[in-house]
Amino acid sequence: MRTVGLGITGTGWVTTFQDLGRRDSERRGVPTGGAADQHSAAVANVLVGNARGATLIENVGGELALVPDRDVLAAVTGAPARVTVDGVPAQSWSPVVVPAGREIRIRCDLARGTRVYLAVNGALTAETFLGSAAPDARMGFGQTLAPGAQVLLETGFLGFRHAVFAPPLFRFPVPALRCAEGPWEIDVVASGGSRAIPGIREVVEASSYVVTPRSDHVGLRLDGPVLHPDTDAEIVSHGVPVGALQIPHADELIVLGRYRSLTAGYPVIGVASRGSLPLLGQAGPGRELRFRWVDRETSLRAHAEREGAVRALERAVAGAFCALGLGEPLSGHR
Repeated sequence: MRTVGLGITGTGWVTTFQDLGRRDSERRGVPTGGAADQHSAAVANVLVGNARGATLIENVGGELALVPDRDVLAAVTGAPARVTVDGVPAQSWSPVVVPAGREIRIRCDLARGTRVYLAVNGALTAETFLGSAAPDARMGFGQTLAPGAQVLLETGFLGFRHAVFAPPLFRFPVPALRCAEGPWEIDVVASGGSRAIPGIREVVEASSYVVTPRSDHVGLRLDGPVLHPDTDAEIVSHGVPVGALQIPHADELIVLGRYRSLTAGYPVIGVASRGSLPLLGQAGPGRELRFRWVDRETSLRAHAEREGAVRALERAVAGAFCALGLGEPLSGHR
């Protein structure tokens, strides 16, 4: 193992350390947090031989750039982005060698997504809170990176030569997230709260909703038609999962994210399928969303297919890394 310094030269809007979130923290009243787009974060780590839940770097709504002082193996995933190494175009959703002293720069296409993830082979040195590097500003744990910061990396990658204009060295079966240019379709499983608002399922399925600038890490606030319960009886506060569709007193629809409060007193009419959560994590202001009701079996099947694709990628990466003498990738996930 060796220590590598990563000099941060550009951070855009917000750049932080990130991972897949905390385990068992919700029983203490602390949201699990973690990457909004869990799929892209996990795949980035797999592509460089890390465990899925390893610490990586997340950039929201801007441009990320850094320079390593030794060769490193990196991967960029998430929203569509233009990736360059020393000014030469490089592939996203693929391992990329960044030579010592050369800058990797990532320019996110904000019209098609809001977050990009940069994973580097090895272990980034970052503080943790309840076992996770994921930021939680409400707990005073910001994890924000600024230009000029020096991030330390412990890695066993020793580098190898691959000309920038040569054909790609790796061709993996990567389950890349598809961020279409038009409206995004989100699968939703109905919950008991939908029965308390007659006609709400029909209204939601027939309508388009637009993400507003009032959205944040707690959830997406959507402009679009909603209905309210016929009664003004108080709803007992209850637990709410990630992806819950809530109807507050205002005329808006809320989709809760990974930093939501653990309980709420608003009607929950459905829960976004696990397969749709990565897209919701990429949705920014102005993004148009449409919702489609599916049953639980359909939701579970879609998630199982995506999980199978990630596991197939893990096997392919392990085989390629061993063949190249890069060592056995770290396995497992959180």
